[in-house]
Amino acid sequence: MSAFVALLRGINVGGKNIIKMADLQAAFEKNGYTNVKTYIQSGNVIFTSTEKNTAKLEKDIEQFLSKTFNYQSTVLVRSAQQMKNLIASAPTNWARKNDLRKYVAFIKEPPSAGDAAKEIELKEGVDSLAIGPGALYLSTPLSGIMKSKISKLITKKIYQRMTLRNYNTTQKLAELLQGGTQP
Repeated sequence: MSAFVALLRGINVGGKNIIKMADLQAAFEKNGYTNVKTYIQSGNVIFTSTEKNTAKLEKDIEQFLSKTFNYQSTVLVRSAQQMKNLIASAPTNWARKNDLRKYVAFIKEPPSAGDAAKEIELKEGVDSLAIGPGALYLSTPLSGIMKSKISKLITKKIYQRMTLRNYNTTQKLAELLQGGTQP
């Protein structure tokens, strides 16, 4: 059995795609996934599976969520090792900078993270972008939030192939996948 996290895109946002976490957990269990736990209300599901192919897992999860909840959206699955690598590859200044708003944009390939980065508009001197394994690291100083162009990401076509999590949530998910504390 291998541990994974499913990142559901657009769940419980703005009063749309409302799914209770207990119902989400039950749906995963009903479909054969084990050790299922949810983390916060934004569609983060930790689970184990004998299937190791993340593309197959994504397809299966998208199908049963569509049937169970009439939820038609993108699901991204990352393994425990992928999440560990993602944290290890984060910009070095993120660990010591508390004055940044930090996000991880998980990319459903194709496109590659490098190709996705080309579509992101940044405010020079305010926004930062770094390419990671299957994701983009986006940040802006708290003092520059009003000048940031990161919020314009939602108008880009590439936005449909990604889901964002703040960096603290991403770290917690990686920790849970490594057998850390309970959610």
